[in-house]
Order: sequence, then C-alpha cells, then structure tokens
Amino acid sequence: MLSVANLSCVRGERRLFSGLAFELAAGEWLHVQGENGAGKTTLLRALVGLSHPDQGEIRWHDQPISDLAEDYRRELLYLGHYGAVKEELTPLENLSLAASLDGRSLDDREALAALHRFGLKGREELPVRFLSAGQKRRVLLARLVTRKAVLWVLDEPFTALDVKAVDMLSALIAEHVTGGGMVILTSHQAMPIAGGKAVKL
Repeated sequence: MLSVANLSCVRGERRLFSGLAFELAAGEWLHVQGENGAGKTTLLRALVGLSHPDQGEIRWHDQPISDLAEDYRRELLYLGHYGAVKEELTPLENLSLAASLDGRSLDDREALAALHRFGLKGREELPVRFLSAGQKRRVLLARLVTRKAVLWVLDEPFTALDVKAVDMLSALIAEHVTGGGMVILTSHQAMPIAGGKAVKL
C-alpha cells in the first residue's frame, strides 16, 4: 500500500498544495486532477522520490520511501510527461536500453510483443526520430508491458495518442489494476477506466 499523509509543497513563494492525504492499495488506481500549474507533476515527482515535499510523509508498505531508496524504486515505473526516448535509437533499442538501466535483460521477443501491442509492428527497426509524436509516445508506453512494476506513476500518459491508442492504454491500465497492480496518473480528460479514486489539486 502507498500512503500519503499531510503532504505540502511550496515552489518559490507559492504553495501548490497542502494537507494532502490518501491511500492506494493493490487493485486501485488514482486520478490526479487539477489546472495547469496546480502541482500535479510536482506531486508525482515527490511520490516517486525525485523531489522532497516541504511537509508530510510518503510511505510504501508502512515504511517511509526515503528509507527504502532503491528497494522502492524497483517496485515502481514512472513515465513523465515528456517522453524519455532516444531519437537516434530504434524502438527495439530504446526498450533494451531502458531494461539495461533498470538492471535487467530483455528478450527481443518480449520487446517485440510489447511494441506490437502498441501498434508499432513494422517500425521496430526504424530510428525513433522518424516516428510521429504519437508513435514516440507508444514506444515509451511499451515499457509498461516490459517493466514488471507494481506501481505505475504516469504523467499525462494519453498525450499525443489517437483514439485507438487511448483505448489500448486504458485496457492495459485496467488489466494491471485487475491483476493487483496500482496506478497513479494525471490527465485532463475523462478516464475511460472503470472505478478508481480521484484527488483534485
């Protein structure tokens, strides 16, 4: 379980949010909502340990994430708003590189299956710079299939996706949650996924 208690964050002279509290258990997903500049990305970065809140505590299975360090990061996958894919590499090479950075090997068959699931069949060996914005986003999202993480933290995952890709990603999120996983995401659009909780900043 992920639990957040009395979380506050200040940027410059502006308080983005304060007194934030919620819990997320296996089989649940959380929709973080708010206007631009409300602090959604700031919250996600704090949840994955990339920044520190000004007040409050974030706990994973009743332990502060600051104490767990790499043990916590191994259990989560964070995909930011801006796609971290290397333009000079192919989609297949990008997935292999990401796996290496996670300290694991990735079988080509597994990588290809993930890319095909996101509609990239026939583009596996094409340098990413030749892909459209939506296709580049699909390369990044394919990591959801290849990286075996319990907690997915996704910042605007539907950005640049067409209707078909939105449906594919929604189904994948639902599948992950149904299997006991957890998902936290931001999105300005209505979520085509059953259930879930919402936090509004």
